[in-house]
Parts: sequence; structure tokens; C-alpha cells
Amino acid sequence: MKKVFLSVILGGIWITISEFVRNEFLLKNYWVNHYNSLGLSFETLPINGALWMAWSFILAYVIYKLLQKFSFKETIFLSWLAVFITMWISLYNLQVFPLIMLCFAIPLSLLEVSVAAIIIRKVNYKK
Repeated sequence: MKKVFLSVILGGIWITISEFVRNEFLLKNYWVNHYNSLGLSFETLPINGALWMAWSFILAYVIYKLLQKFSFKETIFLSWLAVFITMWISLYNLQVFPLIMLCFAIPLSLLEVSVAAIIIRKVNYKK
């Protein structure tokens, strides 16, 4: 149980950092400009950070559970498909997701999920 908790915490921390770096440092201008074009403001508020952190730990737990049933590659694909693709479709449907971001978001999100899966697998299956 201790390994499970530790692996999900470490995986969640990685995902949180990855999301923060991607959206606050690499892509913030895209978000700000897109929201401005919609007449909205893109703000970074503590509640947003807390919700993204919760999302990150949920994703880490999903990865942990998928690793129990599927191969490493299947886990990466299924978690990425279930989380990121559905999120992008939902955000695009709400007209708040600029498609240009997919050029960055696809490879970075695959990297994010892959590293999280590596962390979770290594912590849980150390000899």
C-alpha cells in the first residue's frame, strides 16, 4: 500500500510540474491571446492550480490502475486517449481550445504520460 501511495504521489507531482511548465511557461501566450480573442481573460488563480493538481493525481492513479491490467505501451495510449483527447475535444467544443496548440500539446502530453508511467512502474516494481 505504501508503494502504491508513493508511486501515485510521485507520478502526480511529475504531471503537475509538467502541466505547469507547459501551460505557464511554454504556451501561456497562446492561451492569453486566444482567450483575449474570445473576449475572456486567461487567469492563473490558486483554485485553478488546486484543480489541476487534483486532476494530476487522478491521472496518476488511472495510470497506476491501467499498469496492473495492460502493457506499458497500452497504458500510455489508453490513459492519454481517455484523458487528453477527451479533454481537448471538450475544450474545443466549448470554443476555448486553440487547435494550434496541438502541435505542442500532443508530443508533450505523450511525454508527460510516459514519464508518469515510468515513475509509477519503477516505484511499484522495485526489487
